Amino acid sequence: MILVIWAALGYLIGSIPFGLVITRALGLGDLRQIGSGNIGATNVLRTGNKPAALATLLLDSGKGAIAVLLARHFGGETAAILAGGAAFLGHCFPVWLGFKGGKGVATFLGTLIALYWPLGLIACATWLATALVSRISSLSALMAAALAPVFAWALGRSDLILVCLFIAVLIFIRHHANITRLLDGSEPRIGRKS
Repeated sequence: MILVIWAALGYLIGSIPFGLVITRALGLGDLRQIGSGNIGATNVLRTGNKPAALATLLLDSGKGAIAVLLARHFGGETAAILAGGAAFLGHCFPVWLGFKGGKGVATFLGTLIALYWPLGLIACATWLATALVSRISSLSALMAAALAPVFAWALGRSDLILVCLFIAVLIFIRHHANITRLLDGSEPRIGRKS
């Protein structure tokens, strides 16, 4: 029952739509009507407000980390893993927005860093290396997510493989349109308009 409570709390923390809150507070309009309609930092950047995009990135990654750290402190490692996975789920499918949320990349990375920082840093490095080579943000996210369970296994953290697989599957689902564009060569590169 305690684990269910931590999972529910993680979901609620993860479901806070910081991108939407920040853009509305700054008078930038409804983020869901801008660009891709996504509530994440990449779409906030399309408003032209870089500080708002950075704030969204930090808060979206931070909410995954906070859910993990709170659950670990009060409930132990299993609670932390469940809360982290639930926070990611909450970001992707927030109850407040009719279960239409973001793609979860920042929350994924923040969650992994809090769960086991070497794993999180390797996932970040994978994203960055792929981005430098391909100049495609979505491909970078997909690579980091797909390799996270492998990295968890290689680092001897078999307890994190399942949550990494769960997150990876959801990231692939949330990026289905990007995958289609990657396959047909129409996915925009970083720094270019779609």
